[in-house]
Amino acid sequence: MGDEIRVVVIEDDENVRLGVEQAVALAGYPVQAYESAGLALTEIAPGAPVVIVSDVRMPGIDGLQLLERVLAVDAQIPVVLISGHADISTAVGAMRRGAYDFIEKPFSSEHIAGRVARAVEKRRLTLEVQGLRDALRNWHGIEAMVLGKSPAIAEVRKKILRLADTSVSVLITGETGTGKELIARGLHDFGQRRDRHFVALNCGGLPEQLFESELFGHEAGAFTGALKSRVGKIEWAHGGTLFLDEIETMPVALQIKLLRVLQERHIERLGANESIPVDCRIVAASKADLTELAKEGRFRSDFLYRLNVAQIDLPPLRERREDIPLLFEHFVLAAARRFGQAAPTLSASQVSELMAHQWPGNVRELQNVSDRFVLGLVGDTLISDADPAGISGTLAEQVARFERVLIEEMVQRHHGNVGAASAALGMPRKTLYHKIRQFRIPTPEPQAESE
Repeated sequence: MGDEIRVVVIEDDENVRLGVEQAVALAGYPVQAYESAGLALTEIAPGAPVVIVSDVRMPGIDGLQLLERVLAVDAQIPVVLISGHADISTAVGAMRRGAYDFIEKPFSSEHIAGRVARAVEKRRLTLEVQGLRDALRNWHGIEAMVLGKSPAIAEVRKKILRLADTSVSVLITGETGTGKELIARGLHDFGQRRDRHFVALNCGGLPEQLFESELFGHEAGAFTGALKSRVGKIEWAHGGTLFLDEIETMPVALQIKLLRVLQERHIERLGANESIPVDCRIVAASKADLTELAKEGRFRSDFLYRLNVAQIDLPPLRERREDIPLLFEHFVLAAARRFGQAAPTLSASQVSELMAHQWPGNVRELQNVSDRFVLGLVGDTLISDADPAGISGTLAEQVARFERVLIEEMVQRHHGNVGAASAALGMPRKTLYHKIRQFRIPTPEPQAESE
């Protein structure tokens, strides 16, 4: 396939060249061998899906000169140098200048295959990150606001655009951290009310005695401490959008009053007799099942019917794992700009950790992890072992769950090539075949390799 990483072998000794070529091919990687660096220069280009494996001592352009040329074209292309014992100090110095790795002669086929596997995975991750960053730069409109490639998020974007220019009330449901306010903002920004106020109110963040004043406003002297008149949230949202987050926490008495506003489209400030007409779109959000709350008498059914003319359900992050790399890269770039840091790149094990985690805090938790990643506050693992949130089941069940995700991810990365996946995982091919059958992992194409 066009996006496979190709291994370019450069070695003037024919026997060594053939041995490296065979070892790399048996590991499942496309390979092209050259007897001189000059012949291989056409392989080197910005963004080329290649890994370079080169001898240090060669006639003409030697390995160190080749390294300089590669770094000048694309410093992210991994260069693995092959050196004799006398050249080890030279190879170590080359690594300080940017070489990815070096291998001392003589070496076994398994040894060089393992080193190449790590270099290939490094290159694959680099190109994937570049692809994600290119996608983020090129996306615009609703796609740039509501990020994701999953069918569920594509459907959310369609609903936003379908409802944005209407004035119907919308109920957004989803777990904590799934981005409900972002969706409400999208309904506002892509609709005809975009030039007026978007007013957000967290119903769970206000003392009950202040709630009515926040919603409806008050006149001076309406209650103790009301020294001057104040416009409430509903009035301030006139012509725009009122977003009521955590609507399930709104006191029942206030539900009755807000229901009347929704029906009559008029409000009265506290302490006033004058009725003020209002025209604001109501968007509410809840992490609870309001229908169940209504059955229990903790939420008014008639109020629910008024709010829930249209509904947008946001899936938890664990149900749209294909969106995790894109979202994480978006947050990394944003954090790098915010903190004045370079945007780091994930390792293969860190990518697997992201994909295996249950994300109880959803997108908000993912952003928190990306911030700590940019600030260098994580170790080899991104998610602290001290935080057991989202971890369930026995140890064996947790290990099996992680193992399945990791293997499935690696098989997909290598387009069903079990040989390449086994080399990248450091797992015998026969064991990997067994795991694929055990976990019923689909492969993109039938495998022709023998066990």
